Formats: sequence, structure tokens, C-alpha cells
Amino acid sequence: MLNFRNTNILFIGLLGLIAWVHITEGVSLWSYVVLIFVYSLILFYGCYYIGSNFFMPVMCSFKTSKKVIAITFDDGPDTIATPQILDILKQHNVPAAFFCIGNRIAGNEAVLKQINEQGHIIGNHSYSHHFWFDLFSSAKMLDDMLLANQAVRQNISLSPLLFRPPYGVINPNLKKAIVKSGMVPIGWSVRSMDTVINDEQKLLNKITRRLNPGAIFLFHDTGKATISVLPLFIEQAKADGYEIVRLDKMLNLQAYA
Repeated sequence: MLNFRNTNILFIGLLGLIAWVHITEGVSLWSYVVLIFVYSLILFYGCYYIGSNFFMPVMCSFKTSKKVIAITFDDGPDTIATPQILDILKQHNVPAAFFCIGNRIAGNEAVLKQINEQGHIIGNHSYSHHFWFDLFSSAKMLDDMLLANQAVRQNISLSPLLFRPPYGVINPNLKKAIVKSGMVPIGWSVRSMDTVINDEQKLLNKITRRLNPGAIFLFHDTGKATISVLPLFIEQAKADGYEIVRLDKMLNLQAYA
């Protein structure tokens, strides 16, 4: 299994082998460059593909033969989009998970409470969602995560246990922060790309053809495309025999501390 530990062991061994051949028989210095380049590519893959489980296990789907799926939303709460999405979910009697950014709660406290009151779960998507979050120290990452939990707890008296990394990136520092926080990292198996695909039919086609048992769909409660496509997606999923269940129920996880 390809993971951070095994990769390091393999490449240390290869580095030692190249060094030995270099000393005994002589090899081009490009051998070192190529090795470092390949190592960097693997690290990049491990960091940026959340389903790789390269640094730690991440829940990206649920292994089942039952036609169940879960839908999740990132980057809220949003003053305009989130209430509209909540209305759609209520009309279709569908539960969801909202991974909220802590610093967007101020001014949207009523929206956050509405998410909770309507039976959806609230997850942690960091407090800052800073562009350079991936370069923070593990201590700074942990502080950021705990600050987001505090913002949620102040409004609904519950502390999220489910964490979705900003940009879906995991590295050794974030692994340490997640372990110390006691939270469970959550990914996705279907990324809707609803923040970049504006064509309604194209977006709908993309996500409906990825319907499969145990899938976790990633949307964002921040834009018009999601609001337009969401009811169509729900109707199509149900027409295909799928039940949309709450994320924590599908994964058999505890949502709050």
C-alpha cells in the first residue's frame, strides 16, 4: 500500500543504492535528480488527492451494496445561498452535512442555527480557510480548527467531530493536528465542481453519472449553479432508486463531541 511511511522507506533505500553505485562504479548526478523528482510527484499526489489515504485514513465513501449516498456542502454559511439550499433540502426531505468555515459564522448565526434545527449536521472546514493553510505549522492548524469548533459551539452548543481539510489537502502537519484534535477527516468520492461549471446541464450530467452506492458528493453552498442543479440532482437520484442519507448515519460516525 502506497503511503508516506512506505514511500520514505523505499526512497531512502533507493537513495542508498544510488549512493553506493555512485561510489563504487559511478553514476550520473541526474540519477539523484530523477529520484527526488519522482519522490516529489508522489508526495504531491498524496497531499492533493484526498482519497489516496497517503498520510492517514480519510473517509471518502462508504463501502456498501445499498443504494445510499450522502451530500455535503463546503464553504458556508452564506447569507444568500445557504438559506435557499436549506429550503430545497426541506422541500425534498433530504438531510445533508455542511462543512462550515468558522470566520463566516459571524453575521450568519441564524443561518447556522437553521442548519442545525432542520436536522442537518455541521462539520469543521477550518476557521480561516486561509490560502496558505497547507503551510501552517501543525500547532497553528490545530488552533485554527479549534477556533472553528468554538464558533460553532457558541451557537448550537455542539462541537463538530467531522473535519474537512481546506482545499482537500492533507500533509504531515495537518495529520498531527487532526490526530490531536480528535476529529475525523472527511473527504468525498464525487467532486461536483459546482464552483467552476456554470452550465446547468453539464454540471447535472457530471454528477448524476457518478451515482453509485456509498458515494459522498461535494457541493458548495455559495453559488447559483448549486441552487439550480440541486433539486434536479435530488430528483434524479431518487428516480434511480437512491436514498440520500445523512453523512454521519451513512458512515456510522458520531457528528459531535
